Amino acid sequence: MQKLLKQLEKSNPTATEDEKIAYVNDETTPSFKRRVVGALQAGSEAVIEEFLDNPYVNVGKAVVKGWIKPEL
Repeated sequence: MQKLLKQLEKSNPTATEDEKIAYVNDETTPSFKRRVVGALQAGSEAVIEEFLDNPYVNVGKAVVKGWIKPEL
């Protein structure tokens, strides 16, 4: 996810959080999403924050939470 967000930042440095979430959703596979969701469910947010350890952590958490509980 970090690499994707950095790519987006280069092409669109003013992207909103919603645009970032949409971009990551479009660029990731269902298998990757399942693995990330499983990791989040198995651990706590603190573990994910430590794993990501960068300024994109809030967007990354928002993406994962969106995958867990998608809006209907």
